[in-house]
Amino acid sequence: MFGRSKTTNEKLTEQATIAAREGAKNRPTPKRRDQEAARRQPLVVKDRKAAKGADRTKRREQLAKQRQAMLTGDETHLPARDKGPGKRFIRDYIDARWGVAEFMLPVMLIVLALSFVRQSWAMLIVFALVYGLIAAAVIDTFLAWRRIKKKLAAKFGENAVQRGDGFYAAMRSFQMRRTRMPRPIVKRGAYPS
Repeated sequence: MFGRSKTTNEKLTEQATIAAREGAKNRPTPKRRDQEAARRQPLVVKDRKAAKGADRTKRREQLAKQRQAMLTGDETHLPARDKGPGKRFIRDYIDARWGVAEFMLPVMLIVLALSFVRQSWAMLIVFALVYGLIAAAVIDTFLAWRRIKKKLAAKFGENAVQRGDGFYAAMRSFQMRRTRMPRPIVKRGAYPS
């Protein structure tokens, strides 16, 4: 405290005599003001064009990672809507089963073709197909959601079922298996345990 301060040469020789320890930091802890000064950034950047380009590049990279995660099922980069073990369980359960709702789009194409035929028998078939398929799909999806909800509660606890999970399961079941994102990773009949 009282005395002369060491010169640079004396400090360097003192550091050289102390051996570096394995697993230690081997450097002094930086001062708080130095760390804060290093992190400091201006509120408004000087080169807005460069900042905008950097932001756009960062966003593109993030979206590319998200897209890749949607194809591979990687949990770390999935959007918040699809993250979590509960959502994975719902996806796997819906992907493992055969549902009436996933055949809606192909049947609707047949209905569209039949609607061009201006015969009374064709209109009756169109009416029966459309409303019958919609009713069957809604009932099938509702019953599937009840089963999923029971299994979710049994596996992850009562608080695992969140608001919006039923809609998530319904929207996934109404898509054709080939067009679902994140891509299905389980085979038909391989229900999650």
